[in-house]
Amino acid sequence: MHPMMNVAIKAARRAGSIINRASLNLERLQVDRKQHNDFVTEVDKTAEAAIIETLSEAYPRHGFLAEESGEQNIGSDHIWIIDPLDGTTNFIHGFPQYAISIALSHNGVLQQAVVYDPSRDELFTASKGSGAYLNQRRLRVTGQKQLDQSLIGTGFPYRADQDLERYMKIFAEMTRSCAGLRRPGAASLDLAYVAAGRYDGFFEGELKPWDMAAGALLITEAGGLVGNFRGEEGFLQSGEIMAASPRIFAQLVTILGPHSGHTGRP
Repeated sequence: MHPMMNVAIKAARRAGSIINRASLNLERLQVDRKQHNDFVTEVDKTAEAAIIETLSEAYPRHGFLAEESGEQNIGSDHIWIIDPLDGTTNFIHGFPQYAISIALSHNGVLQQAVVYDPSRDELFTASKGSGAYLNQRRLRVTGQKQLDQSLIGTGFPYRADQDLERYMKIFAEMTRSCAGLRRPGAASLDLAYVAAGRYDGFFEGELKPWDMAAGALLITEAGGLVGNFRGEEGFLQSGEIMAASPRIFAQLVTILGPHSGHTGRP
């Protein structure tokens, strides 16, 4: 295993124990709404600090792009892209669908990926050129060939500035075209599920790099394809992602392509 992967796993597990410990105290904190929200923010920040500390101890010259603390040393060749708790809303409610996402980019190319689900102790990992794994078991995307038999993951727009009308058109069309549409609420974990063959595909718009980076490498290393809604590059920058096994990917393009908000140029 690559030494950088070992450090990333150590960082993810350290954050996972912080999140698991905090999840035991949710009941007590649900009395006061404000305290409740502050608490979750604290968990995000504490988990992120633990990840960055673990990584920077091993690699002091590396840069970071993280959800809570933003950019640090972004001029470095090596950038760690981090979401310490993807699915915070789920976490607040004790809904066990959230994950830690850590990816390493070297000169703009994704090299290492870890998505860790602490509530199930599921560790998804990928190193460029070496395949994708779940707890050491090799992953392959699904062999499904028909979209009408496919289970597809998605994410709904949830902020006021997002285009719900546009999404509802896609939602209606996709619901008619596939076997089932799911929206558990943590994009990094949804992408890991495509790599593991639990979904046949996934799509969402208006995501951030830390939601997508690790999951994208997991999928390509598991034999899947990743792009924007037209199936093109530049998804990390555009925030619009579509991922699936190759046969389903092509069928998703025909539905999602016309709704693409981006040209695919980085």
